[in-house]
Amino acid sequence: MFKKILIANRGEIAVRLIRACHDLGIAAVAVYSDADRKALHVRLADEACHIGESPAAQSYLVGEKIIDAAMKSGAEGIHPGYGFLSEREWFARAVEDSGLNFIGPSSASIELMGDKTNARIAAEKAGAPIVPGTTKALTDEADAKAVAEKIGYPVMMKAAAGGGGKGMRIIRSSDEIGAAFSMAGAEALSAFGDASVYLEKYIERPRHIEIQIAADKFGNVVHLGERECSIQRRHQKVIEECPASFNDAGLRARMGEAAVRITRAANYHSVGTVEFLVDADRNFYFLEMNTRLQVEHPVTEIVTGVDLVREQIRIAAGEKLSFTQEDIHWKGSAIECRIYAEDPANNFLPSPGKITKLRTPSGPGVRDDSGVYEGWEVPIFYDPMISKLVAWGSTRHDAVAKMKRALSEYHVGGIRTTIPFFREVLEDEEFVSGGIDTGYIGRFMERRKAADPPPAEMPQEMPADIDNAGLAAAFVTALSFSRQNGSASSSTESRADQQSSKWKMAGRLTALNSR
Repeated sequence: MFKKILIANRGEIAVRLIRACHDLGIAAVAVYSDADRKALHVRLADEACHIGESPAAQSYLVGEKIIDAAMKSGAEGIHPGYGFLSEREWFARAVEDSGLNFIGPSSASIELMGDKTNARIAAEKAGAPIVPGTTKALTDEADAKAVAEKIGYPVMMKAAAGGGGKGMRIIRSSDEIGAAFSMAGAEALSAFGDASVYLEKYIERPRHIEIQIAADKFGNVVHLGERECSIQRRHQKVIEECPASFNDAGLRARMGEAAVRITRAANYHSVGTVEFLVDADRNFYFLEMNTRLQVEHPVTEIVTGVDLVREQIRIAAGEKLSFTQEDIHWKGSAIECRIYAEDPANNFLPSPGKITKLRTPSGPGVRDDSGVYEGWEVPIFYDPMISKLVAWGSTRHDAVAKMKRALSEYHVGGIRTTIPFFREVLEDEEFVSGGIDTGYIGRFMERRKAADPPPAEMPQEMPADIDNAGLAAAFVTALSFSRQNGSASSSTESRADQQSSKWKMAGRLTALNSR
């Protein structure tokens, strides 16, 4: 087992990895930029190395600085977490060439499965069903049109070298091909340094289901069941569940077996995730493989009782999996909400700033993986996720109830967060029923836009220390704004557009009271 590991990441995942190291008796080395000098992961690590200025391109994305810090600290391995350099084949290879251990899959596996077209070929060879489309990058607009005509509209254009919604376009007619090819390619080049795109059939209202796998270097490959990741905003997951509400033992077994075959085909050694789309008829199709630890791994950990980070470190150290397929059982249900420093009342724009108050939920069945503390200044340079809130219950209904309670306890002062958004989602009938798909958020937003909520409702994140005079002044100001806004609206505007939503009002009141 390793004695010292460098964590090449920041925020909540760096904190999670540091804690796993300490559980195993391993010293943890943090890296930090100028903006993260006082970050929580720096405070919790055994030692820390400064690696550059605040922008990620000058710090967390500079592989040479990270490897140099690991060598100087005496670390034996580097854990990349997720994001940043976690799926960069060149970084994994550089770590391997330096004589250090890359705590993840081999650079060869990342290269194979990181390219979406190569991954589709590998999945097809492994006998897994794939969405109809190309298995190579498109050459030009004419090529794209020919493929689209062959497989039939609508189609999805996607970046070959990346994910996370970057370089992705839905195309419903040939008239849209030219603009989509140009824009998706440019976005892919900017995000991943590779403009290659490919086409696949767009499946209407699918579920996004991923299978967690773990594979050691002795040929043992185990799947740990599925996660429901259909609730997405701008192709980014925001709520995840384990297990999926619609699944059954038979479908789980078939998807798990397909994921294991794909994992073996990639000669993959680590934890990872094989993602599928599932249509209305419960047919599933390979989507991609994420060659890293996933953001949403805690829901699987809670339901199966397996510490995935601990297992990932053990695999990298050359140890066998500590369990077999027969050992994996799924108990209860878990839900994760990604808490972002974003303003739901303002199109979810990032909301950096100082956290003036922080009260985190706890109690039975609640876990909060956080990377912040009261007094911390959330920087503008990175992804705005500040924590992952997870709730477990014996049933999905119980898990939802626990999450509602946890969200009601959660208070973050000084900045906007997505907590009010999640409170509304968990009350939504479609979510409660479990009949969701990747288009859920769009439908939810349309419903709440048309709901015409009261204009001066109490905000859900009112600062705990506001006095009565300040509260009264805030409401008077907000009510005045609402009336002025309504009287200024043209007769052609809808009633929903004339009145402010309760999210927007909450945001204004919070802003007034935090000055």
